[in-house]
Amino acid sequence: MARRPGRAPATAGERLVFAWQCDSVMQTLMRTAKPRETDLYPPVKALLESQGYAVKGEIGAADIVAVREDCDPLVVELKTGFSLSLFHQGIERQAITDVVYIAVPRGTGRAFHKALAANTSLCRRLGLGLMTVRLKDGLVEVHADPAPYRPRKSLVKKTRLLREFAKRTGDPNAGGATRQGLMTAYRQDALRCARVLSALGPTKAAQVAKASGVEKARALMAANHYGWFERVDTGIYALCLKGSEALGLLGDPDAGSCAPGSTGGAS
Repeated sequence: MARRPGRAPATAGERLVFAWQCDSVMQTLMRTAKPRETDLYPPVKALLESQGYAVKGEIGAADIVAVREDCDPLVVELKTGFSLSLFHQGIERQAITDVVYIAVPRGTGRAFHKALAANTSLCRRLGLGLMTVRLKDGLVEVHADPAPYRPRKSLVKKTRLLREFAKRTGDPNAGGATRQGLMTAYRQDALRCARVLSALGPTKAAQVAKASGVEKARALMAANHYGWFERVDTGIYALCLKGSEALGLLGDPDAGSCAPGSTGGAS
């Protein structure tokens, strides 16, 4: 058999290495190849058939339709990843049946698990079911079933929201502003304490509380969240340069001089 000049015949070891390299390349290609929606169909169909459904693909606008006696038809929309259009399609299918699932390939890593948790919550709010398909072995996992959404109210969050609304003076923040530098009720109280110290100099905390109307002035100045205050003696506080600058920039909260969107220290 003719062979290329200057090249010795491949040894058994070389052939083994070459075969291993080819196999590795193929495995890499399989791992990196983008999945197709049709890759999701066999595992999802097998799951539904194991539950007694008759399953067919591409019926009307639906990717999968499953029918079982005495049950509403079940619809599954397939996509290669989470997207707004996938949720749009799921919502549209709810005009046909209440039993609508969306299915995507199961990914790995923190980013996917974070997206999965967020989209599972969204599916529950929309009354959609959610499946993921592990393509390497066809495992289908159901993360949510279609059901009417009943939001759970948080009394703690509601109380905190209304307390902040009641305590905040005026409307110093423009709606939609970033969280950094917002004028909160706590910051307004700090400005009131700063105003008293600016006028009186180092002062006992009890006097600051009385003059400013901030009941918890001592705790506020001791915590010194913004770095505006310093304790010069037991129970006596003074205003730092940073506090004077903040007072000049943000103004007196009781004079209506806190402009919407003002920036400063932490909220």
